[in-house]
Amino acid sequence: MYDRPPLFSPARRRLALRATAAAVALSAALLAAGCGSSQDTAQNAKSTASSAAGFPVTIDNCGVKTTYDKPPARVVTIHQHPAELMLALGLKDRMVGTAFPDSAVLPKLRKSYEAIPELAKKEPSFETVLEAEPDLVYGGYGSAFAKNEGRSREAFADAGIDTHLNREYCGKKRVTMKDTYDEIRTIGRIFGVSDRADELVADLRRRVGKATSAVKGEPSVPVFVYDSGDKAAFTAGGMSLGTELIQLAGGRNVFADLDDVFGDVSWEQVVERKPEVIAIYDYAGAGSVEQKKKFLLSQPALKDVPAIKNKRFVVLPLTATLVGIRPAYAVEGLARHIHPESFA
Repeated sequence: MYDRPPLFSPARRRLALRATAAAVALSAALLAAGCGSSQDTAQNAKSTASSAAGFPVTIDNCGVKTTYDKPPARVVTIHQHPAELMLALGLKDRMVGTAFPDSAVLPKLRKSYEAIPELAKKEPSFETVLEAEPDLVYGGYGSAFAKNEGRSREAFADAGIDTHLNREYCGKKRVTMKDTYDEIRTIGRIFGVSDRADELVADLRRRVGKATSAVKGEPSVPVFVYDSGDKAAFTAGGMSLGTELIQLAGGRNVFADLDDVFGDVSWEQVVERKPEVIAIYDYAGAGSVEQKKKFLLSQPALKDVPAIKNKRFVVLPLTATLVGIRPAYAVEGLARHIHPESFA
């Protein structure tokens, strides 16, 4: 069961008032149409048909089917990567709230991002989301719709609010770059901006292609991903998008044989696999990049690891490894660190 707001909460009262106002407005419109000329009626019908071009659109998202009769007008994003994706599609005017920024926003999107109200530093409460009066909530991680915190998709549906969850959390075993492009195109369909989505995907593909061309023919460099951990290393496995990003950048994840998105490995295994570069995942709540570097450099057992001896670290914001627009940007950054000679 999920927690629901009190029957007469301010947010519920506002939703009821909005519904009443809409009904009054509809009645007035119908009355006016009845009194107007047939020409006015025809013009109104033509305008309505034009504004709904391409709709309705039905999306099957993680097993939840939603039919959009028109593009959502008031959207709350929970987690940073959905917000950046929407901004990259030019949908700032549809966004009424963001939540849970976990790394620096892409410079070219920062000003727009900061202009949107931030509802919470972490996941907002159900009541807080209702206060923003959205017609769609777009979540990045599965925790956006945590039932135990009262934010289930069912709870939002009961409040008359549609939801969309990033496809990365639909239970797929493996996440790939194709998922990033498919997610962008899906959001484009929901908002009636498929042309923008296609242009964005084409631009991101060009970015990736440029980086992979620069390192083509170079030897594959062994890379170890360090997310966190002290007794053991929490790292990216072969099912992660991070592994594909490393490969596209001319590297090789030394734990690509780990049959999972993430997992723990021993420090002895790290030593045995002799990584030449360490990719540090950066995100709020897991210690700073400098703290992680200091820890790795202070471990006697790692002193002979090539990446430690040569202090070869590359920093990856966690958002750069999630389904969204960031992964394409990350490939170039990784390639420059893994094969600096190719960009001299």
